[in-house]
Amino acid sequence: MQLSHARRNSLITGVATLVVASAATAALAIPQAGTATGATAPVAAVSVDGKQVADQAPADTAAAAQQAAQAQAEADAKAQADAAAQAAAQAQAEAEAKAQADAKAKADADAAASRSEQRQSLVTTYSGTPQQIAAQIVPAGQLQCFSNIVFRESSWNPLAVNASSGAYGLVQALPGSKMASAGADWRTNPATQIKWGLDYMNTRYGSPCGAWSFWQSHHWY
Repeated sequence: MQLSHARRNSLITGVATLVVASAATAALAIPQAGTATGATAPVAAVSVDGKQVADQAPADTAAAAQQAAQAQAEADAKAQADAAAQAAAQAQAEAEAKAQADAKAKADADAAASRSEQRQSLVTTYSGTPQQIAAQIVPAGQLQCFSNIVFRESSWNPLAVNASSGAYGLVQALPGSKMASAGADWRTNPATQIKWGLDYMNTRYGSPCGAWSFWQSHHWY
């Protein structure tokens, strides 16, 4: 069918309009470059008591971190204090244990020495004349001085008695019963009398030679 010139122009114009409208619609459907699909508009910060929550969140985080740091510091300090107290208690316990051990060792040593001395005193025997016994008891450097005194006091007679004073024995103890501190057999045992006389000279004059020096000036000691 032949279209008139006017009809043909009208048809062409309508098609062109339709194409343009379709292109515009497609352009509206395509998102703009740089715009994320499905992006939403920013949400305004919520206000709480006149202060935005968005502004409050960082402050709360900082406070929580500070509290955590303070709690950790307190825990560390307590742990250090507990460790120091435990170390001090352990050191004290060890010192007390050592002191007790030392005291026990000393007591045991003293007891052993005492037993040894007692055994020695029980088994030690002296033989010979009074002069020979004196040589076994008196130190060599003091023996001559000791002998000088005993010779002049009793002529080495363990039963000698001074008629005027009652002094008795080798060293003329006054009274003779003083020598009981050296042994119950002081009346007859020269060794007991010599031990007592040596102790007396050492205690009062420092040595038998000190006693002899005094005796030479006073003729008694």
